[in-house]
Amino acid sequence: MKTHIKNLFTRLGGASCVDWVLPALIAGLGLIMVGRATAQIFTNLTIIRSATNVILTWPTNATGFTLQSTTNLVSPAVWTTVVPEPVVVNGNNTVTNPISGSQKFYRLSQSAIRSGMALIPAGAFTMGDNLDGESDATPISVTVSAFYMDVNLVSYSQWQTVYNWAASHGYGFDYAGAGKAANQPVQTVDWYDTVKWSNARSQQAGLTPVYYMDAGLTQVYTNGQVTPYVNWAANGYRLPTEAEWEKAARGGLSGQRFPWGNTISESQANYIGNTGYSYDLGPNGYNSIGRIGGIPFTSPVGSFAPNGYGLYDMAGNVFEWCWDWYGTPYGQPTTTNPTGPTSGSYRVLRGGTWYDFADSTRCAARNYYYSNYANFSYGFRCVTGL
Repeated sequence: MKTHIKNLFTRLGGASCVDWVLPALIAGLGLIMVGRATAQIFTNLTIIRSATNVILTWPTNATGFTLQSTTNLVSPAVWTTVVPEPVVVNGNNTVTNPISGSQKFYRLSQSAIRSGMALIPAGAFTMGDNLDGESDATPISVTVSAFYMDVNLVSYSQWQTVYNWAASHGYGFDYAGAGKAANQPVQTVDWYDTVKWSNARSQQAGLTPVYYMDAGLTQVYTNGQVTPYVNWAANGYRLPTEAEWEKAARGGLSGQRFPWGNTISESQANYIGNTGYSYDLGPNGYNSIGRIGGIPFTSPVGSFAPNGYGLYDMAGNVFEWCWDWYGTPYGQPTTTNPTGPTSGSYRVLRGGTWYDFADSTRCAARNYYYSNYANFSYGFRCVTGL
């Protein structure tokens, strides 16, 4: 992804430099910050030496930045991403990195966000909850890397644009997809179609596809019904993992039923109201916004207020296919960037639909079905890595 560079900032023990001033060195170490055109100036970037390590910190509100390092500032400098990922300590992101034999420079690099997507920040969150006795949603701490997610469900017009391109470039789909109108979510798509469509969207945009037919990642998945191999490092579009989906749905909140809080009403999402649930404020019955245009009672994407990450329809409207096989417990095979069980009978669906009650629209609610099944309440949205 192209990096937009506007200003250079350093902070080394209280002295700051701005506007393309190269950083001073402390024991062969330097820290710079690269921003975009609307640059943010952070006043608490720090770099200190501790034995054979360098410890770097920067504020948690430096959203969307990747810590990178290089040993040579001569253009064109080669920057590499520093691992492990930052951890939050006293309100700051902190990385401890071993000192190499040569001097090393560091920068915080902010990349341009892709159109129509929102940044979901890295970090730990509690997946699942104990609020309503869900036996398959036992809370667990899960950590995910930062990623971008479509702010809206894939619309019917967006689906058709990529679908038509794909059909003329060797792709084959199980279903043509459907939608009440151009700005309504696409539905009647199975899991295999959403994966192939994501690959086509990537190729149409000039990005590296994520899904392949072979372990060597040489044959792009374009046809048939198979469990594809995944290039998680590719910059193309893909389905979210179940953990990514729930992290995104919660919008930065913790322990709440819904993306905005603990109660729901038909002014907030497209679902069937039923005030028999203590947390459903109703009114009862199908949401009037979905009745326009007849069955299926989907509503135009983005009809309700977004959550804290700027995402629409993370509750209700249509189910969203996720990458994972359905299984318990959460956090397989690891609680850091879990990708789900290695096999299974069903794929995960999240978010609830226009014909479900409020219990299915909760952030922790888990649903699942066969990969080859398409329904007029099954849709999706894509994510990409940074």
